[in-house]
Amino acid sequence: MQADERAGRGARAAEEPVTILTVAREAGVSKTTASDALRGSGRVSEHTREAVARVAERLGYVPNGSARHLRRASTGTIGLHVPEVLTRSSYYMSFVFGVVEQAARHDYDVTLITSGQRRSRPPRVDGLVLGDPLGGDPVVESLMATGLPTVSCERFPGSRQPDGVVWSEHAAMLARLLDHLRESGAARPALIVAGDESDWAGSVHRGYLEWCAAHGVVPLVRRVSFDASGDEVRAAARALLDTAGPGTATPGLRESREGDGPLDALVCAPAGAAAEVAPLLREAGANVLLASCVDNAATRQSDPPITAIDLRPKEAGASCAELLFELLSGAAPMGTERVHPIELNLRASTRPRP
Repeated sequence: MQADERAGRGARAAEEPVTILTVAREAGVSKTTASDALRGSGRVSEHTREAVARVAERLGYVPNGSARHLRRASTGTIGLHVPEVLTRSSYYMSFVFGVVEQAARHDYDVTLITSGQRRSRPPRVDGLVLGDPLGGDPVVESLMATGLPTVSCERFPGSRQPDGVVWSEHAAMLARLLDHLRESGAARPALIVAGDESDWAGSVHRGYLEWCAAHGVVPLVRRVSFDASGDEVRAAARALLDTAGPGTATPGLRESREGDGPLDALVCAPAGAAAEVAPLLREAGANVLLASCVDNAATRQSDPPITAIDLRPKEAGASCAELLFELLSGAAPMGTERVHPIELNLRASTRPRP
């Protein structure tokens, strides 16, 4: 029996190299199951793991280190890059926790990388997760040039492209929010948004302009920096109120131009911006509906609570990490894109007003 197996193995080796597909075929399992069994990850029974390991040993299977998508772990660590606003953004904190928890399920550690860290050598990791990478960020560009398998949360607005993308339909969700504002009686919603160096911010801006064009609304936009401070956001809100006054006659606020219509709703894209603007609107006596493109504790605890889009950051981080592990094991092909579902939470700040 052993002689027959050796003969068969020799004939097979002469015909084709032994790959993970060969092991899976011989073991009678899928390619994903075989990969998970040999890496010690995934939901694979101990019996199946042992059976696949025996087949791999018998066939003399050796992973191809030159094929990135079939490479085995060499460091037991993945890298995670996030913008520098991490320290004051609950969104990125939740995103990090999602990546770390998913990595732990695969018995991996996570190395945190920020744009303030200039490196003379590539990080010692098996792959990278990029959280909402900004176009023009030299650290992101250098990370993507390392050749390491890379997954980004949202598309990268630069010349290079990651190996996998987890993205959300922000423009479509913003259109749903604007439709809700219209149903609540708002005819002239305005937008505060960061620059287009972020795919997320660019999608929100594009979605707003498309909605305005479809409904014959004159756009009213103020741009702020990606990591805008509270002062910068409030200054943008004051400029909007001064440009196209609120729906009520408020002293000190300019009348809107004929045909433009009064500003009666404000959508704040940057995280935390809506909570910063709410007191300003109250002080001005502006009868303006208020909504946020990012949900967090501040929008939920505001008075009144603020309607917001829940980006589900922890789940987004977990999804990015899982896609990276699938790329590393060969369970997902290079270029895989997945849609991460987001939600609209309607609250008292956008209820119809007299």
